[in-house]
Amino acid sequence: MSAFWKKPRLSRRGALEFAMAAGLLLALWLAGSMGRFEALCGQVRADTLRLHVIAASDSLEDQYIKLQVRDALVQTAGELFADCQGVEEAKRRAAAGLGRLEVTAAQAAAKAGFEGPVRVYLTRMYFDTREYETFTLPAGWYDALRVELGGHQGRNWWCVLYPALCLPGCEARYNQPGEQALIVGEYEVRFALLETWQRLTGQDQKDPEPRTGNEARSPLQEA
Repeated sequence: MSAFWKKPRLSRRGALEFAMAAGLLLALWLAGSMGRFEALCGQVRADTLRLHVIAASDSLEDQYIKLQVRDALVQTAGELFADCQGVEEAKRRAAAGLGRLEVTAAQAAAKAGFEGPVRVYLTRMYFDTREYETFTLPAGWYDALRVELGGHQGRNWWCVLYPALCLPGCEARYNQPGEQALIVGEYEVRFALLETWQRLTGQDQKDPEPRTGNEARSPLQEA
């Protein structure tokens, strides 16, 4: 009997088979893990109403006007969605209150010196992964209140109308603990992988849940 035990060496074929098996196990684990992660991201997207404000241009004046409109809309939305029991109720209130929201945006823009048209409507949009000061929202398709100022060729601003995560001093949260944990957790790598996968598969170009007549406009625009 040898005094020393020698670790058996794998043949080249054995090493290749071992590497392939390990790679397969890793792929299966990643697929399962990312599948659960994507499902949770889908819940967050479904339970969120975004806000997207596009400035007329990138001039300092137009960017200032954009921020004034943003502040006014966030404040009005906080009043409009007070005591909402869920995102579906928030979307119904937003659709019914589009006239009020457009007047709010137009008045804020005019007060800041803007003389161009203001368009406000509900739609479905693709958003990239977005990091805010205290939370991160995953990339994907969201219901959104979109605001276009003038020719809307400038930099945009986006946040969340419901839950009121962007309302100063508001401690709004998602109802499901898993959703809240997702947006405040450290998942930068997974968020990046998810967004890359969406772009590689064209999911950023086509809404996986299209809705008929998904653009609701205010009564002012329809008149």
